[in-house]
Amino acid sequence: MSDPATAGRGDVVAQAGDLVAGLAAQPWGQVSPSIYETGRLVTLAPWLTGHTERLEYLVGAQRADGGWGSHDHYSLVPTLSATEALLGELRRGVPHGGRERIAAAADRGLDALFGWSRRGFDTPLPDMPAIELIVPYLTGGINRHLHHLTRSPLRLLSAWEGTAPLPVPRHMDDQKPAVIAARLRSGAALPEKLHHALEVAGEAAAGARGVPLTPAGTIGASPAATAAWLGTAGKTRPHHPARRHLEAVAGLHGGPVPCGVPITAFERGWVLSWLVRAGVPLRVPDALVAGLGDGLGPEGTPAGPGLPPDADTTSVALYALALLGAPREPGSLWRYRADPHFQTWHGEQGFSTTVNAHVLDCFGQYVTCRPGVRPRYATAMGEVESWLLAQQRADGSWSDRWHVSPYYATMCCVLALDAWGGRESEHAVRRAVRWILAGRRAGGGWGLWRATAEETAYAMQTLLLSRAAREEPARDEAAAGGHAFLLQTAAAGDDPPMWVDKELYIPLAIVRAAILGALNLAQRDPGVTLRIRQSAKRT
Repeated sequence: MSDPATAGRGDVVAQAGDLVAGLAAQPWGQVSPSIYETGRLVTLAPWLTGHTERLEYLVGAQRADGGWGSHDHYSLVPTLSATEALLGELRRGVPHGGRERIAAAADRGLDALFGWSRRGFDTPLPDMPAIELIVPYLTGGINRHLHHLTRSPLRLLSAWEGTAPLPVPRHMDDQKPAVIAARLRSGAALPEKLHHALEVAGEAAAGARGVPLTPAGTIGASPAATAAWLGTAGKTRPHHPARRHLEAVAGLHGGPVPCGVPITAFERGWVLSWLVRAGVPLRVPDALVAGLGDGLGPEGTPAGPGLPPDADTTSVALYALALLGAPREPGSLWRYRADPHFQTWHGEQGFSTTVNAHVLDCFGQYVTCRPGVRPRYATAMGEVESWLLAQQRADGSWSDRWHVSPYYATMCCVLALDAWGGRESEHAVRRAVRWILAGRRAGGGWGLWRATAEETAYAMQTLLLSRAAREEPARDEAAAGGHAFLLQTAAAGDDPPMWVDKELYIPLAIVRAAILGALNLAQRDPGVTLRIRQSAKRT
C-alpha cells in the first residue's frame, strides 16, 4: 500500500521538470487571457486572425450584472474596454447572425457603467498601471459611440439615444490622454513605462516616431499598444513584424490575448527561484541559466521586450542565479534605491513591499555566495528590513501593489525577513505566521475572496519555509490540510486572476511553480507527513 504522505512526490518532481522545460519551449511566457486587452484588439485590429473568437470571448465572459472582471473592485477597466469594443463592432456592421447577442451585451455593459456612475463610482479604484489614463481614454470612446447613436440610431440600442455622456470618476483628469497624444504628434519620446499603455493616445499612437518597435515586434509587451502603434497599416501589411507578432499572440489562446507578453525574464526568474527555494529536485538547462544572466544590463532586466528594466524582475533574476550557483553582482539595483527602500522603476508613484522583499532576498543570497562583499550591502539590507517591518499591518500581514492577495505579499516579506533579518524581524515573522494560521478556511485552504490553490500555496510556503513557524503547534496540521486542499483543487484551474497589470491576470507557469513548491515542501516535512498519514488512517 502506498504512503499517502509521499505518494505524489514523484509526480510533483516530474511536473516541475515539465514546467521548466516549458520555459524554453514557450519563451514568451504563459499568461491568462485579458478582457481589457482582447477588447482593445477588437477595436484596433478587427482584421486580425481570431476576431470572431475575441467577440465570443467578450460576450461569454460578461457577468450577470452586466460588468466584466473577476471582482467588483477591479471591474471598471475591463467593463469599459469590453463595452467600447462591442459598441464599435455594432457601428462597423457586425453580420446579422451575431448582432443581437453583441447588442444585448453592449446594452448590459452600458447599464452597469451608468449605474456605477450614478452611485459615484463608490467602489474604490485600485492602484493599477495607467488606470488614470485608461479610464478617460475608454470613457471618451464610449461617449463617441453614444453621440453617434443619436445621429445614426441602432434599433437594438435605441434606449441609449440622446443619453448624457458617461462621466469619468472624480479626481480623474479626462485630458491626460490628449496630452500624451499631443506629445506623440510632436515626435517627442515618451517615458518607456508608458509604451505598455500606448493605446491611450488613440490615432496619434499609429507609427509614433518616439516609440520604437522592438526586435520581437512588440510595443510595450502589450497587444493593445502594439495594435495601436501598427494602426490601419496592419490590415494591408501582413508581413510587418508587428502584424506577425500580433498574429502569433492571437494564436496563444485561439483569439483572446493576454495583457502582458512576452514576459520571458519575469516568468523564468519566479519559476526557477520558487522551485529551487522549495527544494524541488531540478535539472535546469544551462541555456536557461545563461539566458537569465545575459538579459542583465546596467539597469538590470525588464520583465520582457518593450518594457523598461525594473527592480522586481532584476532582483528575482539575480536571486535565481545565485540559488542556481551562478551569482552575478547585483550592482544594477543601486539605481532603484530611494532611501530607505527601493523603487520598482524610476519615478514610481507609490511603493511595493514585495519588490523590497525581493531586493533583500537578492542581496542576502549574493552575500551568502560572496561573503567578502557583505560590507557593501549590509547597510541597505538593514534599511530595507526596517522599512518592511514598518509596512506590516496591524493583523500581522503585508499587502502589495502588484498582487491583490495579502498571502502573496506576506509570503514574500516573511521569507525575506526570516532568512536575512535580525532579531527585530523575529517578532514580525511570528505575528505573520499566526495571521496565516488564523486565516484557514473550511476545506483547508486560504484565500482573500475564497480559498484558492494559489493563495494556499503561498500560505503553506510561509509556514513550511520560515523558522518561526516551526514553533507553532498548529503549523503541521494546517500545512497537512493545505496539502489535501491542493491535491483536490489545484488541477481545476479555476482560481481568479490576482496579479496586477492593466487588468488582473494569472501568470500561469509562475502560479503552477508556487503550487508544486508547496506540495514538495509538505511531502518532505516530517511533521506534516505524519499528519497526512494520520488523516489518511482516519478516513
